[in-house]
Amino acid sequence: MAPGPVSITMVHAHQTRFRLLLIALSGALLFAACLASPANSAVLKPPPGKVFFGVTDTGEGNDFREFARAVGKHPAVIQTFHPWDNSWKKSMARWRAVRARPMLHITTRADDGTELITPRQIARGRGDDYLIRINRIASRRHLRMYIRPLGEPNRCLNYYAGVDCTGNVRGGDYAHKWYRSAFRRIAIITRGGGKRGRINAQLKKIGLPKVQKVGKAKRLPRRLPRAPIAIVWSPLPDGSPGTPANRPAKYWPGKDWVDWVSTDFYNRYNNWRHLDRFYDRWAIGKNKPFALSEFGLWGSDGPGFIKRIFTFAKKRKKVRMLIYYQDFGSSNEFRIQNFPRGRKTLARFLRSRKFPKFAPGYPRFR
Repeated sequence: MAPGPVSITMVHAHQTRFRLLLIALSGALLFAACLASPANSAVLKPPPGKVFFGVTDTGEGNDFREFARAVGKHPAVIQTFHPWDNSWKKSMARWRAVRARPMLHITTRADDGTELITPRQIARGRGDDYLIRINRIASRRHLRMYIRPLGEPNRCLNYYAGVDCTGNVRGGDYAHKWYRSAFRRIAIITRGGGKRGRINAQLKKIGLPKVQKVGKAKRLPRRLPRAPIAIVWSPLPDGSPGTPANRPAKYWPGKDWVDWVSTDFYNRYNNWRHLDRFYDRWAIGKNKPFALSEFGLWGSDGPGFIKRIFTFAKKRKKVRMLIYYQDFGSSNEFRIQNFPRGRKTLARFLRSRKFPKFAPGYPRFR
């Protein structure tokens, strides 16, 4: 028997209430997921089948252009090394001028050798003004960029290293737990993604203080907008020194706070077994895109090394970025122009269309 008008109205009412309940439940689940999994950033991988090639920044746009001419390829990425709290004014102009997507490596050592901040201080919020500035600049300018915080933490010469050069654990402000917490805080605040209360909830969930007002800041922003930032975790493959307390695992912050895993590799220290093991554990094991955030020839020509790097990349599908390290000046130990056979080998591999000249949305003048 067909239902009467009253029955139809009741059915529609029940359906409406059910739909509203589903919408509310979906919203609650989405909000909970956001709090539980902070890794909602742009990963900024290259297009399918492509690998970004990049070069390190010397502070001079002409060095970038000379490198590009030497290897016959415009690098899609430029990696700039900055001390904590450094201005981007000159760097931004250079990134735009060379038309390359930036990777910002953040260190705690000033140019004059002063230590600017410790891992514990970062974790406790002493540097939040700088992290907020990164978030706001990247979001307002729609600046797609990679952030590489505190790279090579298992290299004993770095100020934030957890182990000293005799192999002893440093502890205190440099304990492994503070590095991990500092890394997580950097990722959460620079990525942003909502009202400050939501960011504070993410920090609280991992036992860290809420966003702090630091220095001359008059007030904190109500919102930290989502920034097109990808976070790069980059220890050495084994550690220097290579003690158990200095293995990469001691510095792993957790996959929610890492978009890319990377490491550095040179012909002077080329333990391929360590590199293979690092790739298998962190790129394959954590299902993350892999980068060589620094690779290069150090002190001697090495066409065989260059060939093996590109063979390594070709055989491993997670490898999506390779950045050549060039140092400062024309006589330094890393300058590709000083290694004719290695340069020719590098140029030969870079002729492939697998390595695009530009990253989508690279910085432009407005």
